[in-house]
Amino acid sequence: MWDRLHLHDVHPEPGDAPTAAVLAALYEDDEGEVRLVLTKRPETMPTHAGHISLPGGRPHPEDGGPVDTALREAREEVGIEPSRVGVLGFLTPLDTVEYSLLVVPVVGRVAPPLLLVPSKREVERIHTPRLADLADAARWWSIPWNGWEVWYYDLDGDTLWGATARMVRQLVGLDQ
Repeated sequence: MWDRLHLHDVHPEPGDAPTAAVLAALYEDDEGEVRLVLTKRPETMPTHAGHISLPGGRPHPEDGGPVDTALREAREEVGIEPSRVGVLGFLTPLDTVEYSLLVVPVVGRVAPPLLLVPSKREVERIHTPRLADLADAARWWSIPWNGWEVWYYDLDGDTLWGATARMVRQLVGLDQ
């Protein structure tokens, strides 16, 4: 599965647009299956409440770029230590519909063992779907909205959709 990821070697420069960065944290489970770390944001969050997302957020002044931001946010949200992440590449940055924000997706492989510890403030639930399941086009459905095709995926009763769904579909090669 690792060789089928659709990544860029160098992250694009975001320019003057407000930016955020997320980490598509991948790891191998005990059976050798590649899994992706996704979070459900609590309903109490000021933005994207209840949404499924990749760990991430806006940069802090001390961050040296999107990789630093994504790694710092992953540590804060789910306890992934930056030293355990090998950056594999980047996905195409994308704008969110709800806010004018350019999101830079960083893809990294987390060295075992993986111990996920959700932030009580920022994470209601952690999902770790198999990448093979996410790559199965038959498990996705879409609805047209404002000239966009909005993709959806069921995650054990939660729904992956929106910008995160677009990133995941790009990662597994369903959207090029």
